[in-house]
Amino acid sequence: MPTDIFDLSPHGADVHVGVGPQYPWGGLYGGQIVAQALRAATLSVDPELVPHSIRAYFIRPGDATEPVRYEVDRIRNGRSFGTRRVVARQAIGAILNAEASFQRPEPAEEVQTIAMPDVPPPEALEHDSWSEWFERARVPDDRVEGEHRTGGGRVVCWARALDEIGDVVDPTAQLLHRCWLAYISDDFPTDSVHRAHPISREPLTEGLTMSASLDHTIWFHRPLRADRWHLYDFSCHHFVGGRGLAVGHVFAADGLHVATVSQEVLVRDTRQKPS
Repeated sequence: MPTDIFDLSPHGADVHVGVGPQYPWGGLYGGQIVAQALRAATLSVDPELVPHSIRAYFIRPGDATEPVRYEVDRIRNGRSFGTRRVVARQAIGAILNAEASFQRPEPAEEVQTIAMPDVPPPEALEHDSWSEWFERARVPDDRVEGEHRTGGGRVVCWARALDEIGDVVDPTAQLLHRCWLAYISDDFPTDSVHRAHPISREPLTEGLTMSASLDHTIWFHRPLRADRWHLYDFSCHHFVGGRGLAVGHVFAADGLHVATVSQEVLVRDTRQKPS
């Protein structure tokens, strides 16, 4: 199973080019672009610096038949932190703008105040996927127990990359693990927002909405292994101006909280014309 879906080719100083596979819907997958942008940013920082957050804005849909050019801007090089801006471009123009922050590891006391819900293990659930690179095990709504999450449209799902990526303490492998989390985590927010949208309470809603991801933010809290099962727990917190905000927590199988993800999703009722 290839890890080369995140591979980049150098095209000058702080410029890299990547390609994406064809997906069932015919376009580019946002998680793919975020993951490649994160990798491009990492190629310009001190190897000791670890990405702890990335925020990306989806500007326009990409073309899966074209390569993507990633232009990196070295915003800041500090002793403890570094900041990079990455613009992903195709012939049509910019398709994504991202900012990533990196931190030099430092010892500090760890506190986790959020608990993983009590759910069946992935081995006890049905597996599916639209991608050949990762698999999912969706937790039925009536099998989720434990700490209450605010918001509606809750989606709880196990997921893992099918590639054997490498040891959690290997810096190169750890970057790939975080790229894989960026890739996989884009799969759930739209579903959460759709389930919370008022139109979801109507019968025969298929085809009544259009949606688009507007942004994607990830905070990496701890080292992780994306090729092992992780639980993704998403809820939609509100709708304003047609935008639904999904917030998700990612847990390792032992309950360790490894990341937090947020995304705004635009959802429009196709029966109504925007003003």
